[in-house]
Amino acid sequence: MTKIVDLQAYRTKAVEQRGFGPWQKRFGETFNSATRLEDLSAKTLYFLAQPGEPSSVAYYEVIMGVLDLGTAAKFHYLGNTDQMRVVDLHLFLADQVRFEMMRRLKWITGFEGVKYSILEMIQAFDKVKENCRVNPPELSASNSDYDEYHRLTTGDKEVFIRRKLQEALEAFKNSFSP
Repeated sequence: MTKIVDLQAYRTKAVEQRGFGPWQKRFGETFNSATRLEDLSAKTLYFLAQPGEPSSVAYYEVIMGVLDLGTAAKFHYLGNTDQMRVVDLHLFLADQVRFEMMRRLKWITGFEGVKYSILEMIQAFDKVKENCRVNPPELSASNSDYDEYHRLTTGDKEVFIRRKLQEALEAFKNSFSP
């Protein structure tokens, strides 16, 4: 009897292994095509929310794996177009991770990126990024800076939230034991 192979399931499994294999080793957790930011452990989220090279490498691992561009170590050997795509994705994903951290702190009421899996954010980047751009995160009305935030223009509101990163990292770190 002939065995039927679900080609889409096979491709998805291959993408999961390329993209999330390094993260499974790095974080000791399980990730798959359905993993969303809200599914990340506090420890993993905190690591990814921090600026700097260690988190950048982790983003490059998953992005380059999903896009089948090789390992993170090969980033500097990519052509300019691919390098820029990886950097753009990295910056976008880092923002979404930081918004998730702020959502968990109840600093923001929600954000568009919560609707998508990490895989979707990478594979449908242009569409997801645009959806996130037109639906920016909202600072929670219970936040002590809400009055100042509320007076800002839409574009300035997102910048205002991003400026709270260092404060959010400190508060999030204190909310669990890394």
